[in-house]
Amino acid sequence: MLGKKNKPFFIAEISSNHNGKLKNAIRLIQDAKKFGADAVKLQTYTPSSMTVNSKKKYFLIKKGLWKGYNLWDLYKKANTPYSWHKKLFKYSKKIGIKIFSTPFDEKAVDLLESLDCPFYKVASFEMCDLPLIKRIASTKKHIIISTGMSSLKEIEYSYNAAKKYGAKSISLLYCVSNYPSKISDFNLNNIKIMKKKFKCEIGFSDHSKDFRIPSVAVNIGATVVEKHIRLKNIKSLDYDFSIDGENIRKYKEHLKNNKDEKKDKSFYKNILGKKSFFRNKSENESRMFRRSLFAVKDIKKGELFNKKNIKNIRPGYGISPIFYEKVLGQKCMLKIKKNEPLTKHFLKKNKVKL
Repeated sequence: MLGKKNKPFFIAEISSNHNGKLKNAIRLIQDAKKFGADAVKLQTYTPSSMTVNSKKKYFLIKKGLWKGYNLWDLYKKANTPYSWHKKLFKYSKKIGIKIFSTPFDEKAVDLLESLDCPFYKVASFEMCDLPLIKRIASTKKHIIISTGMSSLKEIEYSYNAAKKYGAKSISLLYCVSNYPSKISDFNLNNIKIMKKKFKCEIGFSDHSKDFRIPSVAVNIGATVVEKHIRLKNIKSLDYDFSIDGENIRKYKEHLKNNKDEKKDKSFYKNILGKKSFFRNKSENESRMFRRSLFAVKDIKKGELFNKKNIKNIRPGYGISPIFYEKVLGQKCMLKIKKNEPLTKHFLKKNKVKL
């Protein structure tokens, strides 16, 4: 377990804060090492492994930090090129900091396996992506699963799937999928509930701007904490909820010296929230950017659903990826146009059994 050897285990997430420049990614790794992170994390994907290049309404972000972006264009700008990965893994090993990644499809896992990635993370938005979880679990390596937006039932589904297909150990991260997250979004008692239910290491993925929140998370049992890092004065897609420079060190120190947070009784009570598992409604809008099933070709009446005409992509207007294997091989009784979601209503008309 990550946090048992070094509590709390602090992961510095690079995400898209390299701004498309390899030298920036290297500088971020340097900062992670310099200011005390235990590991640095990448995200491994291409635009085509995330979504499709379409201007249809489904693929336009209408609210939030990335308002106005088409999904394809956002991921094209944000991705960490595959050609960088070998250099970044080699550099991290050279300076003595652990490096791993969040893969977003099975090909990404193949790349990371060739680089001897020590463990993996599953992102909140991919938490119900069964083919991805199966592929990661097959490596037999430790899996960190982020659980933003998810119900206890969904978390249990992913946790059980990971164990079933080979994961030897699992960490679950409580997470709020708002960017940046507000104090009112949190229900940190979820950490206690998850720890009791799943009997595994529970951590916290932090998208807030308040150092007190992750501090309380550690105080009540989180042993792994993930936080985005950025370069000072260089605006980037995730800049608003990331930390830089000496603030990285201060953040890590704050995690370890977390007893003072209890003195502010009002804050402590509010951030713990309800005693039952609870998701704030503020996360509902983020659910639309989960993955779901879409037609990626025009599908004729009578044609079978197959891996070439349907795909598991963002956004979440279609049915959950958990139904992907059930839909494959069934007959399409009504034609469907390219880049349209496979909704429950459509599949019911199609007499597809879920």
